[in-house]
Amino acid sequence: MNPHTLIILATGMMSGTLITFLSSHWLLAWMGLEINTLAIIPLMTQHHHPRAIEATIKYFLIQATAAAMLLFASISNAWITNQWEIQQISHPLPSALITLALALKLGLAPLHGWLPEILQGLNLTTGLILSTWQKLAPFSLMLQIYANNSTMIMILALLSTLIGGWGGLNQTQLRKILAYSSIAHLGWMVLVIQFSPSLALLTILLYLIMTFPAFLTFKLNKSTNINALTTSSTKVPTLTCLTPLILLSLGGLPPLTGFMPKWLILQELSKQGLIAMATLTALTALLSLYFYLRLSYALTLTMSPNNPTGSTPWRLQPIPSFTLPLALSISATMLLLPITPATISLLHL
Repeated sequence: MNPHTLIILATGMMSGTLITFLSSHWLLAWMGLEINTLAIIPLMTQHHHPRAIEATIKYFLIQATAAAMLLFASISNAWITNQWEIQQISHPLPSALITLALALKLGLAPLHGWLPEILQGLNLTTGLILSTWQKLAPFSLMLQIYANNSTMIMILALLSTLIGGWGGLNQTQLRKILAYSSIAHLGWMVLVIQFSPSLALLTILLYLIMTFPAFLTFKLNKSTNINALTTSSTKVPTLTCLTPLILLSLGGLPPLTGFMPKWLILQELSKQGLIAMATLTALTALLSLYFYLRLSYALTLTMSPNNPTGSTPWRLQPIPSFTLPLALSISATMLLLPITPATISLLHL
């Protein structure tokens, strides 16, 4: 893609997200979401492959449906209450429609069916943008309306943690596994949003930090399924040793960074007296941990048939341009757990 076109599209994505962040009016927030969606569609079709075109059309239709629901609900709320402000949602019908529209945009279960299929049709770079940056604008709106539909949001969150873990168990395609991982993490974020919005923000920040090296590692290995991971040790031996730690951090295993948000969320649920919900959510984390362990097993304990010509291809590969961001994100993914006391003190400011 032309660099100038790429800069324009990246600027459009950032501008749309910032407009939604800064808006207090439903129409302005809706415009930001639409600018964001229209900017990523050319990026999804930059590789003229039938699967990419199909994924782009599906993504456009899903996002257009969610945007239409959001616009209809905000107009209905303005008709009923004469209020266009985002935080002035008082009528239950517009509030429920807006919650469902944002859940569809985010990919929360049971409105999640589009995310694994679309992510499977994209390359890993665009999939990374779809799994991280595109979640920020709808999540910022969810942060502002959580008080109106707390029961519905908690049901969506519990279903997301369950389906996100259950759906990834039988997958062999890495992009679908990462999609179900995204659904499960979104469930954790939304679950705690009504009790501690700052903790929900911390969770999405740590999710961005942990997902970034996972996608870049698979991109560097040129791996799209579990079988392709078995050749990673001959391509990037050092990174192959670190990748299981990235995956286990995504699974929330101590003493890695991913344990911090799960620990704090379970602690917050226990403080609120929701012991049964905390127990169920912790059990759903075991489902996600299982398919991360499958990937780690394929990386470290499975060797592909070796031959002299394929034994050391890592010596002939050029150094990628994203080595420094990858190194920094891997370090953050593994080593941030000791700052948990400082994080807790910041959350209570």
